[in-house]
Formats: sequence, C-alpha cells, structure tokens
Amino acid sequence: MIVEEKTMSSEMIYQGAIINLRRDEVTVKDGRTSYREIVEHGGGVVILGVTKEGRIPMVRQYRKAPEKVVFELPAGKLDPGEDPLAAARREFREETGYTAEEVKHVSAFYPTIGYSTELLHIYFASGLTAGETDFDENEALETEEYEPGKLYKMIGEGVIDDGKTLIALLLYRFQTDKLTD
Repeated sequence: MIVEEKTMSSEMIYQGAIINLRRDEVTVKDGRTSYREIVEHGGGVVILGVTKEGRIPMVRQYRKAPEKVVFELPAGKLDPGEDPLAAARREFREETGYTAEEVKHVSAFYPTIGYSTELLHIYFASGLTAGETDFDENEALETEEYEPGKLYKMIGEGVIDDGKTLIALLLYRFQTDKLTD
C-alpha cells in the first residue's frame, strides 16, 4: 500500500542563489514520523538542436561539482517565473549562436526525485539559423557539432556522462529510429 507523506513541519536550513535546502518532518506508514531533506530548485531546460546537415550542437564546459570538463547539450536554469520554452530558446541561442524556427517540448523529468524539486524540460530544436553566441559573463564553454551516430558511440564509450544529455539523446534516437512495438 502506498502512503502519501503529509508534512507536519518544515524548516528552511539554507537559502542560496540557485538552491534552497529545507528539512520536512513527515508522516510515514503506521503514523510514525520521519524527516526528509529537500533541495528546492527552480528547474531548467535542455535543448537538442539539429542543423540542416543533421549535426547536433554540443558544449564542453568545466563543472565544479564533478571537478572536470563535461560534454553536454546546451542547457540552463529557469529564471523565477520564466516560461520553459522562452528559456530553451534563450539558452540555445546564448550557448550555440543558433536560433530555431521550431522548438518542441519533448519531455520533462526529475533528475534526482528522491531529494530535489528540480524539473528539467527537454526540447528539440530545428530550422536552425547560425548567429553569434552570447555566453553569460561567468560561462566559459566551447561549442562543437556532431553526427548523432558519433554521439551514440560516445555514450557507449562513457564519454558522455551527463544525465540530462543522455536522456535527451536517447529520446531523440527513440523518436528518429521510429521504433515499433
């Protein structure tokens, strides 16, 4: 039997620029109580664009949490109250220089559902027109374009280890391979 946890009390432990951390006391099965630490995050977007030549723009950037350069699709956080579609268009243009005629919402997922409210929206972009990048002042990235087959090979080799990128690329493969039941 699934038991919905009711919040008895909530304490804000930390408030930051990107995340907040709270501790909730909740009811669990048999009426007992337990604690849950929840990371509050405003969510974000990830964009898989495809050029006229069938290539997918990717970015390389240093990520502090894993202490390494990560190979990933263009992505970014949502500003408070920002529409995810607007954020997807903005982030894609800023990080790749491309604008897109069509930007389609494909899916959304919780990358760490056990302790975070973060919801990431996946978009596919097509009808791309090249332009200039416009990185945020604290961003230092390199943009590269790859054939989908090469990216799938890189997944198998462990070169691509960013979760949002893996999910978006595999969704793209699922949709373009026209898999049947």
